[in-house]
Amino acid sequence: MREKLIIFTDLDGTLLDYSNYSFEKALPALRILRQKGIPLIVCSSKTRNEVEYYRKKLDNSHPFISENGGGIFIPKGYFNFEVQDSYNPPSPPFSKGGMVEFSEENDYHVIRLGAKYSDLRKAVKELQQEGFDIRGFGDMTTKELMRIANMSHDEAKMAKERDFDEPFIYKGAGYKLPSLLKSINAKGFRFTQGRFYHILGSSNKGVVVSILTDLYKNQFKKIRTIAIGDSPNDIPMLERVDYPVIVQKYDGSYDSQINIPKLIKAEGIGPGGWNRVVLNLISDIT
Repeated sequence: MREKLIIFTDLDGTLLDYSNYSFEKALPALRILRQKGIPLIVCSSKTRNEVEYYRKKLDNSHPFISENGGGIFIPKGYFNFEVQDSYNPPSPPFSKGGMVEFSEENDYHVIRLGAKYSDLRKAVKELQQEGFDIRGFGDMTTKELMRIANMSHDEAKMAKERDFDEPFIYKGAGYKLPSLLKSINAKGFRFTQGRFYHILGSSNKGVVVSILTDLYKNQFKKIRTIAIGDSPNDIPMLERVDYPVIVQKYDGSYDSQINIPKLIKAEGIGPGGWNRVVLNLISDIT
């Protein structure tokens, strides 16, 4: 039996250009994926509404992952079996700052693993009171986020509608970062970094990629997996696949914090590198 290829991808700085959120340079590879029926699963720090916005632009109907692994959204009828009976949740205890729940919402089966957003906002306020110079998305107006993140009004509004993860800006001294991380951990949460810093629960991109990989194995039996990212918050996802890939950042560099076995460094910035490496891997694997 021929192996089914599955691709997981980050959005910001990876499939989407860092400056204008365009995926135009990746169009040739995206067309090949559609022609060959290769699932492309978005695995992003963006919110559910943001990911749905880009999935529509991408004409993508596959499952997706929001807010650094906080939630998995699987279209109803996508798999030929009952998802609730087949997925493997993390072994309890999952850890502080997290939950594992299965639900059905409109057109989706939803697996929730992230912390409650209200708890994250409470933690941010406590960190501010402790003297850490941070501002979360929940502290910002829509106009402020538009300016900081170069987003449209609608994009900034969607970015503020969060469920499991709070991005924030840190303006303090670099030497205080370990103390910030220690305080976040002491509150039962985690810290990661993409385009922004993030405070989140025990969920991460690796856990949810493993859950979806098992579901795809149930469907296709034999699969090969690719993951493409650019930042430290992608490391858990990259560690769980057969072909881990990073693209160059906007300045042409690769993130030095990403150093895992079998890592493929794509030649090209953001969607340009994404396009090149996907075309090469499809040619080599399929």
